[in-house]
Amino acid sequence: METIYGGRTDPINKDGKSVTNEPEKQSGARRRSFSRRAFLRGSLAAGAGTIGVGLLGNISNTEASRGGLTPGDAALLRFAAAAELLEADFWIQYNELGGVQDSEVPGGTGNPAYTDALNVLDEDMSQYVHDNTDDEITHHQFLNAYLVAHGAAPVNLDPFRTLMGSTATGVNPALIGRRLTNLTQLTIDNSWWTRYRDDSHNPDLDPNHVFPQVVPTLAVNEHTAIPRTDADTNDPNFLQAIANTAAFHFPTIEQGGNSLYPSMALRATHEEVLRILISIGPTETMHFQTWSDKAGNAPALTAVDPVTGVSVTFPDLSGGGELFQNNLIMPEPCPFLDRSLPIVSIIRPTNTEGVARGVVRFLTDMGLFIGQSPAFFRLLHELAEAADHARHGRG
Repeated sequence: METIYGGRTDPINKDGKSVTNEPEKQSGARRRSFSRRAFLRGSLAAGAGTIGVGLLGNISNTEASRGGLTPGDAALLRFAAAAELLEADFWIQYNELGGVQDSEVPGGTGNPAYTDALNVLDEDMSQYVHDNTDDEITHHQFLNAYLVAHGAAPVNLDPFRTLMGSTATGVNPALIGRRLTNLTQLTIDNSWWTRYRDDSHNPDLDPNHVFPQVVPTLAVNEHTAIPRTDADTNDPNFLQAIANTAAFHFPTIEQGGNSLYPSMALRATHEEVLRILISIGPTETMHFQTWSDKAGNAPALTAVDPVTGVSVTFPDLSGGGELFQNNLIMPEPCPFLDRSLPIVSIIRPTNTEGVARGVVRFLTDMGLFIGQSPAFFRLLHELAEAADHARHGRG
């Protein structure tokens, strides 16, 4: 079995055999020529089920002894690479069904009905989905390649590509049953909407303040953001509810990266690692603001999932006041550092304490990993623990 820190760029099945994953491959013109042997030199001879805290400690010591990245910097980049692998996995699912189909992000054939429902929010949604997918693929490829180039172990989540995903028209049939993430049972905390419009509260200063949900019914129960089968495309109202759910899931995910990168950057030691974190982070912010704008275009409706019986209601936000108004997509100024200082427009939160563990908890509570194995959760928690132990200036 390939180690999860190994260098395979293709997923493997349960028998340990390679399964080509075309969407993860870049076009030849943009591909880096780092060698497979270099990846394997950076890997560890341990099975996916044996990863433990002690093993992560061994990784750190090995990297330090080889004179590569500091253990803390490697842990930060490794957690970022894992997060980007997870992001790429679900964005690939979205692109297969609703994005532009081309050689840059290949693999799917598109689902016309779902694509049309997404395009109700904006006629360019397919292009935006495609570009966001492409960005996340390049992020994890770069981060893993940088780790290897500096003698550190990369992240490989291929043994955990076991989730079913959609079987609707448009998906890549080679990846059915080989997903990392679950887009069909989401519980979406969309309080980011009011958090970025509130000029009186900042979660860094007011950790107990409860920011209202803009779509309360999305924050409870489980909802699908993609058609599970072709049957989900038969009712136009329910299909639009699926597209609306995706529209709110997009910024919910990206606001996490929006905060994660500046928070981790505060813990980096090497200037180049800091440069990586503060260069990738703003692209997540660009994604977040784009999707915030599109989510505000979700048509008002109520729909009931014919499979689960769960109801969802998307309200009309056009006249919702400052906390809910759909065209207020610039971050409102809010308190920062100290309430004695003037309010200022910022990313929030950026408090570094437990940030990586917080991301894992947030994604888990969302339902993104429903169906994953205990080994998968152990690995994510250990990667997060290592990243949260990184400190600026510490070896």
